[in-house]
Amino acid sequence: MANKTYTVAVVGATGAVGEQMLKYLEERQFPVKELRPLASKRSAGGTIRFRGQDVVVQEATPEAFEGVDIALFSAGGSVSEKLAPEAVKRGAVVIDNTNAFRMHPEVPLVVPEVNKEAIRNHKGIIANPNCSTIQMVVALKPLYDRYGVDRVIVSTYQAVSGSGWQAVVELEKQTQASLAGDQLPLNVMPVSKLDKHYPIAFNVIPQCDVAQENGFTLEEMKMVRETKKIFDDPEIKVTATCVRVPVYRGHSESVYVELKQDFDLEEVRSLLENAPGIVVKDDIQEQVYPMPIDAVDRTEVFVGRIRRDLHHPRALNLWVVSDNLLKGAATNAIQIAEALIAEE
Repeated sequence: MANKTYTVAVVGATGAVGEQMLKYLEERQFPVKELRPLASKRSAGGTIRFRGQDVVVQEATPEAFEGVDIALFSAGGSVSEKLAPEAVKRGAVVIDNTNAFRMHPEVPLVVPEVNKEAIRNHKGIIANPNCSTIQMVVALKPLYDRYGVDRVIVSTYQAVSGSGWQAVVELEKQTQASLAGDQLPLNVMPVSKLDKHYPIAFNVIPQCDVAQENGFTLEEMKMVRETKKIFDDPEIKVTATCVRVPVYRGHSESVYVELKQDFDLEEVRSLLENAPGIVVKDDIQEQVYPMPIDAVDRTEVFVGRIRRDLHHPRALNLWVVSDNLLKGAATNAIQIAEALIAEE
């Protein structure tokens, strides 16, 4: 529909991902007729800037979704569980950035470069995958289509912003306190709601979410389950170890992938270079490879360290980096919204 405009709500508008959603709605010139920034009662009444105007933040209530066409949610799973059905009831399509609906059988879990067609099956809610999953499946997609994927072993190096702004502030304060020899504030890492907290400054913590009964963490199991759902392939074998590192922004992943067919390394590189949303930076001799510091404010997924495994004839090793607040969250959600309105 040419020149159609939309009333768009952003739930969690004052949070780390919400701020990026607002930024990219503006930068990508999404056809917004009215923006409705929604947040907790505590944040309501403040203002955000959008297209040069101050827009008042409203409290996220069921009634706040009256007349909303598209609702972008990034305010935590419990908020989504409570308010997303209310938004749908009032006629909105919800794009949810939390874990609330990702594995629901009737909710499409979408990365536009990978499974955009799944959007058509939505019943009011579309889920945005976990940030770590998104960048990995974007990198795997061209390989999956060409050779098939049998097994993936991934180790993540995740930035603290994945836990929200309070984690970024704590890293900064801990770094200053550590250098000054002062006592470290310990309130957030690895999981704020748990009783025990550890320093992240000058440290690495092999836990990014709550523990599960099988010894994996929830973050690790998200990567396992979501990868299977996005590729619609219950047979793909995925093992993940998710680790928090003292980086502000940008997740990195070491990905080992066993393909179903033999491959030519130059063809692999070419497939990746020509795939949508991927930038290849791969020349170890010249010290060219992706780093999180270069991925900040970039919407692409960066792939490097592309090499054959030394022992398995059909296995590859990759290094995958992306801005966890953008492609890992906000940009992917906006891309879903763009694909949604393109279907009309």
